[in-house]
Amino acid sequence: MEGPNLFVVCKNCQEEVSPYITECPYCGHRLRKRAPKLEKGMAPSPRPRRGPAIPARSSGTTRIKRPAKSRRERAERPSWAGTGRPYASLFIVVASVVITLAGRAGLDESDYVLGFGDEPWRAVPSLFVYFGTGYELIALAVAFLFAWLLERRHGWWAPLAVFLIGGGAGMLLVVGVDEGSLAVGGNGAALALLAAWAMRDVLGRRQGREDDSDLLGVLVIAALLVLLPVASQEAHAMAGLGGGVAGILMGLGLARLRA
Repeated sequence: MEGPNLFVVCKNCQEEVSPYITECPYCGHRLRKRAPKLEKGMAPSPRPRRGPAIPARSSGTTRIKRPAKSRRERAERPSWAGTGRPYASLFIVVASVVITLAGRAGLDESDYVLGFGDEPWRAVPSLFVYFGTGYELIALAVAFLFAWLLERRHGWWAPLAVFLIGGGAGMLLVVGVDEGSLAVGGNGAALALLAAWAMRDVLGRRQGREDDSDLLGVLVIAALLVLLPVASQEAHAMAGLGGGVAGILMGLGLARLRA
């Protein structure tokens, strides 16, 4: 009597894996929220099937031939899988903390922060400056989370590009709409990262593709960032608006890269 099928195909890397695990061991993609219970007398296979056995020419042994990976499948693997550290995401947080501490230690922030001057170049350094600890904790926590998710999906360049371009676009909107206002911190950059990551799954849902993303939770976090200017004067609403719109546009482009 033939036993149950002990393998499923990972939607991300197309590898055959055990149905009794929640994450793919090859690419880290989440397969399901919880593993099914084992019935009595059943046990998962310790090794997945790789492919048909092909006799070796030089001996009587057999070898396993792995199916060739497409360029798209190889690109979808985490770029930092070998190091275990999302360096670009860590850089965003560490740079913000260091520059903020330098300002509190006596560095004159009026030389490079929006509000003390409206030169366009100030849009980028202003992203790394915080005056309030609560605002900094919220903005950096959200920025790190979605930068990390983007870095897993596309590589180190994606979160850096979205953070700098999206956040900078938000700060430039402040200069154009509300000249002379104080605007520092990464509320717009964090919204850009969130929007850029979420767009692939939003488009997938519209096309009927299933995934494990909690878009309701993402919406709650986005609402928190949008409301930050109410609680903190240094977070500007126009920065959040510009960053969010820029993140949506860049997210559409990143989603096309994976098509």
